[in-house]
Amino acid sequence: MLSTWAAFLALTLTIFLIFKKVHPVYALIIGPVVGSLAGGLTLQEILPIMVEGSKNMIPAVLRILAAGILAGVLIDSGAATKLAKEIVRIFGNNFSILALALSTMLLTSIGVFVDVAVITVAPIALATAKKSNISVMAVLLAMIGGGKSGNIISPNPNAIAITEGFSIELYSLMTAGIIPAIIGLIFTVWVSKKIEAKHTFNLEFENQNFTEKLPSFYGAISGPLVAILLLAARPTIGIQIDPIFALPIGGIVGCIAMKKINQLNAFALTGLSKMGGVAILLIGTGALSGIISYSELKSDFVLILEKSGLPYYSLASLSGIFLSGATASTTSGSALATSIFGTKLISSGISGVAAGAMIHAGATVLDHLPHGSFFYATGGSVGLKIKDRMKLIPFESAIGIIITIVSILIWK
Repeated sequence: MLSTWAAFLALTLTIFLIFKKVHPVYALIIGPVVGSLAGGLTLQEILPIMVEGSKNMIPAVLRILAAGILAGVLIDSGAATKLAKEIVRIFGNNFSILALALSTMLLTSIGVFVDVAVITVAPIALATAKKSNISVMAVLLAMIGGGKSGNIISPNPNAIAITEGFSIELYSLMTAGIIPAIIGLIFTVWVSKKIEAKHTFNLEFENQNFTEKLPSFYGAISGPLVAILLLAARPTIGIQIDPIFALPIGGIVGCIAMKKINQLNAFALTGLSKMGGVAILLIGTGALSGIISYSELKSDFVLILEKSGLPYYSLASLSGIFLSGATASTTSGSALATSIFGTKLISSGISGVAAGAMIHAGATVLDHLPHGSFFYATGGSVGLKIKDRMKLIPFESAIGIIITIVSILIWK
């Protein structure tokens, strides 16, 4: 077994390299190699451990790549924009903050990446902010909080990684996050309104007319609705349909309903470009998790937890918080926490769904830190300066903490 300090060095170096803007995939490989060498392992001994860790991620990688078809359809067909516009139209200017948070939550919950969901809703948010004289910081926080809430009830890469690690159904993990997601949405609206009252400034921007032809609402919602119904077939009628089939079928049905089946290949390529980076990231994540799993770090971490008097189930949330913050990624944080501590959590008597739900919720607390791409993508979507974008970090973390607390209260 690798010593605790060597595994800690591997993790620390990985975090340091990510902070220094080294691509996360390379950081996740370099860190474990250096840490293992420092711990006394040879290159011949290191390679099989890293490969084994990465191999454990392959089932999740396959399902994530399959999910790209549905994601690509939603993004490129205009379905995501249509759904967001429809929600904002229904709620009107008087409830604009709620509408924007709910729009981003819906898009994220049906499989769109959080940053892509925010970028999709951003033009609508800017137009709404200008019309209602709302602070840009307020509308951005509303979208981010809505995205975090939708993230824990979504068939997304982080959820797929967790379900693979705990051998649970994707639909079960999605439904486990419903109540925390609703509370998270409510808290998001409340704190966004506080931001709106405190920061009354606005930015100059042009109104968006959305001249592109968008699909009908029913066409736009058909794909994700079919995918969710297929995932729900196991607990409702006893027929198991794996996400590797359910998510692409949803995308194909959506194309047919929107009369864009001839563009399916182009949509799939867009989805593949989005999911490909995540899939590669998970392989790197597997390399690090393999080294840490081979070490005494997780045993010592559990020992510290026991001596602190904290309940054992807190390991799920704490590992999700720490590792997502370390990597500035919900997906990497969720996958690492599940891979490293999953066996310990199950052996302690915690169910896979409960452990997965608490890890998933915890991973929303620090995934927005500045050493990750989400921070810059979301700020750039509304033209917010870095110093102003930094001011939102405590409020984003507060939303994640509320989601995590609710999840713990339900599943402890």
